[in-house]
Amino acid sequence: MNILEQICADKRVEIEERKKLVSLADLQAQAVESRPDFVEALRATPMGLIAEVKRKSPSAGLIRDPFSPSGIARGYEANGASAVSCLMDHTYFGGGAEDFAEVREAIGLPMLYKEFVVDSWQIAHAKTMGASAVLLIVGALTDGELATFLKEIRGIGLQPLVEVHDKEEMLRAIDVGSDCIGINNRNLKTFVTTLDTTFELAAMAPAGCTLVSESGIKAPEDVVQLKEAGAHAILVGESLLRETDPGVAAAHLLSLI
Repeated sequence: MNILEQICADKRVEIEERKKLVSLADLQAQAVESRPDFVEALRATPMGLIAEVKRKSPSAGLIRDPFSPSGIARGYEANGASAVSCLMDHTYFGGGAEDFAEVREAIGLPMLYKEFVVDSWQIAHAKTMGASAVLLIVGALTDGELATFLKEIRGIGLQPLVEVHDKEEMLRAIDVGSDCIGINNRNLKTFVTTLDTTFELAAMAPAGCTLVSESGIKAPEDVVQLKEAGAHAILVGESLLRETDPGVAAAHLLSLI
């Protein structure tokens, strides 16, 4: 079992336990105000930046300590980020609903519910938390699950960000009608990272699709190359969070665009 399969297996157990405390019907019954449009925000600048709030990861270990989700997010907002991604997984990434709620209270930017979605409960939860977008990882889902979750996310007024990392997954994302695709430069099965993944897959994106390059983006020159390859936005976490001031680092990353 690779790391992605292990995370998803653990996630299914976790969500079943959470459903015992708060049912899907209870979540769906909650009235929630609409949030800023995710794709509109990404497209409003020459290169959209989804800046990430994340304590740790299986590949990098502990990334930042001490860790202030709201302080980091405010810094991102003040320095040109288009949206903020917040990790929902606690076991592997140190995130969770408390971090998401803290960030949501602190900023006005669209937020990405960054989670290993394996159940409709998580989609309803994203809405109640004030998300604008929900991550769907093609490699973690069957075609049927992918199509169902895509429809459910759109049905409640949120934006699916459909993540791929190879040609087969890109074709699957296109086949279900994805209009916002994230190309993860990190292989979630091996955790090897290379920007070549975006360079290879970007040309496959359908006309009108918003393309996001994710992971391994460290320098302003990387951003220029990704823009030239066809990316409309980037998702960056670790390289920003390792800097003394992540907000200033975000502005520097965008400095050549």
